Amino acid sequence: QVQVVESGGGLVQPGGSLRLSCTGSGSVFYVMAWYRQAPGRQRELVAQVWFGGNRQYADSVKGRFSISEDTIKNTAYLQMNSLKPEDTATYYCNGRDTDGRSYWGQGTQVTVSS
Repeated sequence: QVQVVESGGGLVQPGGSLRLSCTGSGSVFYVMAWYRQAPGRQRELVAQVWFGGNRQYADSVKGRFSISEDTIKNTAYLQMNSLKPEDTATYYCNGRDTDGRSYWGQGTQVTVSS
């Protein structure tokens, strides 16, 4: 069974930090991306990384978020700093494996509030 699992969400005050983890299993992943979706809004791409290669970010998180990867562990991390209330959303991981298929995680909630 191929799956990806997110973890690391929680409640944090504005200006705080969180680190999300996304781990794939059952296959070999080479691209992982983080998306987020707030109530009443469309799911949007936050950041993505090609394992061992390039990474890119949405303009809204540049300079605050950093995505990294561990190829051996099939894991991608999203370090989120200087969090704002506007970052509040459910964060989803999407991983693409070497068979050309993509898989969604169940989501992890990030709430930024004082």
